[in-house]
Amino acid sequence: MSNTFYKYQGTGNDFVMIDNRLGFFNKSDVKRISFLCDRRLGIGADGLILLENHDTADFKMVYFNADGNESSMCGNGGRCITAFAKYLGIIKDKAIFEAIDGLHKAIIEDDIIKLHMQNVDVVEKYSTHVFLNTGSPHHVQLESHLKDLDIKTEGSKIRFGAPYNKAGTNVNFVSKQSDDIFAVRTYERGVEDETLSCGTGVTAVALAMHYIGETEKNLISLETPGGLLKVSFHKNEEGYENIWLIGPAVQVFKGTLS
Repeated sequence: MSNTFYKYQGTGNDFVMIDNRLGFFNKSDVKRISFLCDRRLGIGADGLILLENHDTADFKMVYFNADGNESSMCGNGGRCITAFAKYLGIIKDKAIFEAIDGLHKAIIEDDIIKLHMQNVDVVEKYSTHVFLNTGSPHHVQLESHLKDLDIKTEGSKIRFGAPYNKAGTNVNFVSKQSDDIFAVRTYERGVEDETLSCGTGVTAVALAMHYIGETEKNLISLETPGGLLKVSFHKNEEGYENIWLIGPAVQVFKGTLS
């Protein structure tokens, strides 16, 4: 039996996308998912995403890291699956879908997808970094020599180090370019390497930079190796709300799984 898959990318964060509304895909086959994401032996991707039916929302998003394990929320994946849902004719220019962290709203304007993220009520500030959860856990730290940094080496030290060694964390290295522009490079757990961008990561960076006073803006541009993303938000008494991740999502190609 063969089935069609699609390849999507959002600022270089790429995904194998599968329409699983008929439920044919074996979600417990970790080795198969890892194989499909392998860049030499399989299709190649940072993760695999299944679009499934939902009783009340437009669809459900099920996300797996490149290691084959189901993971926490993926922001760029959420934008890409919204574009995929439009391609399939499930939605037009608006969507409500369920991900692992709850319901999300999305708006499509041409090739730009705006994804509404969950509120963030807790931001932890330390002497060397900021930690917060934007659907996935993120360590955020400023770096003066971002371009020269060995992201895989330095990121893995933090990702597997105390206090993260049990569950692990994503790691974001940041350089301030101006009051509303920050350059970001991200080490993603589950991929265990640098990715060209990370949606929940840039969201975490925008909120963290605002929280520690590096910016007073509430619309931040994030320059990643894969392209430009934007994050808007509102500060409230408890934390941050009305958070939107904004950027492109593109279908690259489609093929057949045998």
